[in-house]
Amino acid sequence: MSLLSRGKILVTGADGFIGSHLTESLVRAGADVRAFVYYNSFNSWGWLDNCAPDVAGKFEVFAGDIRDPHGVAEAMKGCSVVFHLAALIAIPFSYHSPDAYVDTNVKGTLNVVQAARRHGVERVLHTSTSEVYGTAIYAPIDEAHPLQGQSPYSASKIGADQIALSFHRSFDTPVTVVRPFNTYGPRQSARAVIPTVMSQIAAGERRIKLGALMPTRDFSFVSDTAAGFMALAEADAAVGDVVNLGSGFEISIGDTARAIAETIGVEIEITSDEQRLRPEKSEVERLLSCTDKVRALTPWRPAYGGLDGFKRGLAVTYEWFRDPANLSRYKHGLYNV
Repeated sequence: MSLLSRGKILVTGADGFIGSHLTESLVRAGADVRAFVYYNSFNSWGWLDNCAPDVAGKFEVFAGDIRDPHGVAEAMKGCSVVFHLAALIAIPFSYHSPDAYVDTNVKGTLNVVQAARRHGVERVLHTSTSEVYGTAIYAPIDEAHPLQGQSPYSASKIGADQIALSFHRSFDTPVTVVRPFNTYGPRQSARAVIPTVMSQIAAGERRIKLGALMPTRDFSFVSDTAAGFMALAEADAAVGDVVNLGSGFEISIGDTARAIAETIGVEIEITSDEQRLRPEKSEVERLLSCTDKVRALTPWRPAYGGLDGFKRGLAVTYEWFRDPANLSRYKHGLYNV
């Protein structure tokens, strides 16, 4: 019996972009899922309020705050596997509110591994980010690449990763650090480039406002990222290790915008918006994932790999964005920090 099918699964950050898709994938795979969502007075479960009909009502919800060790420990009771995705992720917001990133990302991760150790959890999948590598010193970037904190966000994630790994080294807590590159797809927040472009186009704009156009990224469709998490949860050899999740395909921000326009079938003009530019030394100029380790450890392969797969993923994503009910959630005319 697989690890994911023999006990309760906790997903922190289940109300977010990747977390909601992972929750759906786990439920469809027959897992018993407890979704940890951020407590709020609206009783909102984030994107899980709009989960797929075949998943609705088939998971448990725990509303709490990842910064609260008592709530995290309570949520983890009876769980055999933890997927820890709860985090603050917007890079521009980290420039003026870095304390919040330390509290949420570093201390929140400490709360997770402390509770996992206390409850004897069988596996913890801690979510990292390709931003911890900074601008590629060499490419493709493998897991041995130096870590470079080029924003308070990335620095907080480096700290969180090291907290998680320290618990494996110190207490044999069964931690795997999963390092996704740039995930995209339905429900992604407007702070990311693909939703920024798509929400403007879907709203009728043709002069598209962007920041830097030359940096390159390695994009993975969200269902591929969710599948990678699940595959790594079953990989005993990944315990105590860091594993990249990427497509191994590189494209610039400018070419990404042009690929979106081509996929949709519209003409666009790209304009530079200075408020969207990172400070010069903070911009990550190149990201390209080495996928050798995840391919060696698991049978996982991206279903949306390469340029063709990227365009197929863009088409699926735009179909979601062009739905008025979904588009109405985005303030396309504003720069989302």
